[in-house]
Formats: sequence, structure tokens, C-alpha cells
Amino acid sequence: MEFTAQNTPAYIVKMYPKASDIFKVNRIDFCCGGDKILEDQFAEQGVDGEAILAQLNAEYDQWQKAGNEAKDWDTVPLDELVDHITYHHHAYLKEELPALGEFVTKIYRVHGVDHPHLKDLYRVYNEFKMEMEEHTIKEENEVFPLIKEYVNNPSDELLEKIRIANGDLEEEHDVTGDLLKKMREITNGFQTPPNACGSYHITYDRLAELETDTFQHVHLENNVLFKRL
Repeated sequence: MEFTAQNTPAYIVKMYPKASDIFKVNRIDFCCGGDKILEDQFAEQGVDGEAILAQLNAEYDQWQKAGNEAKDWDTVPLDELVDHITYHHHAYLKEELPALGEFVTKIYRVHGVDHPHLKDLYRVYNEFKMEMEEHTIKEENEVFPLIKEYVNNPSDELLEKIRIANGDLEEEHDVTGDLLKKMREITNGFQTPPNACGSYHITYDRLAELETDTFQHVHLENNVLFKRL
């Protein structure tokens, strides 16, 4: 099988999770806007679609030949999928957001005079942190319990409640996605300036990891969990 420009990024990432690395580098949205076909996204970003598809299919072929197989999240029971999101992605955020926030504050305090973009990073990061903390609390306290209840006692009324709640969550995903894009722009793709100190490097590396985890988190919710409901 070969991926084409008529496939959506969301579909491709479900089939080949490492495609997210290629999409991230080329600013192709596979989570919040993951249902928009590649052809349209290539045109919007002004990138070489043929080159990206060639790289994507070559790496996918090697990945398959190495015996890899993507986990089919579409077949995982909904309550298990909710637990995976909670204990993997939410747990990561609860630990990482406060710790990384200290590094963002530190480099702003120490280097902000010479690197004024760090003030923007500080503000955007803390807005992102607040949004994600509120988002995960809402999911764990309101939406995920409804989903688990639906698994055990399905009903149209309960499903409608979940759908309404999910609509709000997807809007919040759009907001956090935009904040991640702003942080990438502010940091020049998380590239540290010349002669940056160790804390500077650690901060940018961890911001890049945060972006990767959040994209996967949102992809699982928008393109798998919510769609199945």
C-alpha cells in the first residue's frame, strides 16, 4: 500500500504512527485538522508534496519490512482507550507541565533582556499550561466517566451528552494546537541560539517533546475516540 495526496494525515498516522514526525517538520496538521486531505495541506503550506510523499512511503515500507505493525486503536475497547489517554498522556502532562514551566521561567529571567522572544514564549507557554490543565480536569471529571458509563450501559441519551461535551473538547484542542504552533514559531522550531546555555537546550528539547506528546494525545482523541462515538 502507498499513501497518496488524497489520504488524510489522520488516516496515515493511524496506519503509520511515525508519519507524525514527517508531518510535524513540514507543518502538516494531523490532529486538529487531520481530516483535511494532504493535497490541500500541501497547497496551504507551500511545500513539495511529491517529496514528502516519497519520503513517507519509503520510510513506511522500511518500517513494515522490519516487522512493525501499528496498534489498531479503532478495535481497542473505549474504556481501555480512555485509560490509555489518562494514564499515559494525562499523567505525562501532570508531571511535565509544572517542571517545564520552571525552565521556561528560568531562561526568561536569565536571558530575557538579550533574547526578548523569551517573554513571548513565557506568556504563550503559561497560557498553554493553563488550557491543558483545565482540559484534562474536565475530561477526567466529566467526559471520561460518561464514556465508561456508556460502555456499560449504552443509550442514545448518554451518547448525546458525550457528543455535546466532545464538541467543546475539540474546540479546546484547536486552541492548544494554535498555542503549540506559536511556541514553535517563537523558538524557530525549537532551535537554540548560538552559545545557548544548558538550561536553554533542556528547555527547548522538552518543549519539542511536549509538542510531540500533545499532538499524539489530540490525535487519539479527535481522530479515534471522538469519531468512534
